[in-house]
Amino acid sequence: MSVALHRSFRFLPVILVLAVAACGKPQQQAGGFHGFPPAAVTVKKVEPQTFPVTFEYVGQTQGSKDVEVRARVTGIIEKRLYQEGSFVKAGQPLFVIDARPYEAQVNAAKADLARAQAQKAQADRELARLKPLAERHAIGQKEADDAASNADFASAAVKSAQAKLAELNLNLGYTKVVAPISGLTSRAQKSEGSLATQNETLLTTISQIDPIWIVFNVSENEQLRLNRAVSDGRLHLPKDNAYDVTVKLSDGSTFPKQGKINFADTRVNPTTGTYEMRAEIPNADGALKPGQFVRVVLRGASRVDVLAVPQVAVLDGPQGKFVYVAGSKDGKDVAMPRPVAVGDWVGANGTNEWVIESGLKAGDPVIVDGVAKLMPGGPIKLGSDAAANAATAAPASPPSKESAASSSSKPKS
Repeated sequence: MSVALHRSFRFLPVILVLAVAACGKPQQQAGGFHGFPPAAVTVKKVEPQTFPVTFEYVGQTQGSKDVEVRARVTGIIEKRLYQEGSFVKAGQPLFVIDARPYEAQVNAAKADLARAQAQKAQADRELARLKPLAERHAIGQKEADDAASNADFASAAVKSAQAKLAELNLNLGYTKVVAPISGLTSRAQKSEGSLATQNETLLTTISQIDPIWIVFNVSENEQLRLNRAVSDGRLHLPKDNAYDVTVKLSDGSTFPKQGKINFADTRVNPTTGTYEMRAEIPNADGALKPGQFVRVVLRGASRVDVLAVPQVAVLDGPQGKFVYVAGSKDGKDVAMPRPVAVGDWVGANGTNEWVIESGLKAGDPVIVDGVAKLMPGGPIKLGSDAAANAATAAPASPPSKESAASSSSKPKS
């Protein structure tokens, strides 16, 4: 009995192997992959398209006019007439400098002018008296010429006194420091009782904030990449930088007013390796203040005849980014991985897509839905084109910082 049982156990492993093989054969014949059924996917044939492009940069606001208010005469500051940080209008008094020394100088100049005018009147009378005598040759010609010269000298002395008086009146007027422009004031740099030195002492600063300017910089690398795209005909930029400019604030909200580009430097800053650009934004209500950090968004450019795939179709692998394309192997539909180089992040009509710089060609059937179930070379079951279009239009998460950075380029031709 034990010998027969022992022989039975010797043949048991062979029986089990044959049984497993018999069970697996129908599954493989049914088209599965390692025992799994084909993954249901949808595909989209990539075709050249034109997409709007948005450029986004970090910028800082500054006044469209920043004026340093300095003392134009030397003297003691007697009063400050404005509230620090408030809005002032052009011509509004800001400071009062002790005017008494300048009033005394003006009075002395008035006296000098009166004396010069009296001397001129005397010289004119003398010339009027001697001129008829000279015509009758009753006096010598030299005496007549001297009288005429004295009258001219007296007239010049009057003009000199008048100019001196005008200069001193200007200095007297400069003792009242007024705002040269309308705008926001900064804090007062000098308090009452301080000595202000002519043309040196800074009293305060005024910034004109309507319109307000936003300065931002674009790297030289981005400019070169943009120039290549324009030269290749893959990118179209608005003429003369006619972009629609919007501003995003630090809390993520969008400023309600749109602006324009009013300056684009053609030189590279040797210190930073960047180009400087400047946007102008209406700011009548003063909501934007100088010194704020904001994000400048430029719209109006477009990518021309580029291949793009939905963001959900692009995966990350050990060798970089790749997509699955529908292929055929042994008469079956399979998923074939295809390495790709991605470019800008684009979107239109609710889509969010990557521009494909290389790795795909027009007409390639890219799998856009069901990619999470795929394995390289695994069998697939193709869905309808309607499902593919729905997958393409589905919203996607925003790109990574690296991809967002790659989409930034300088909007200059």
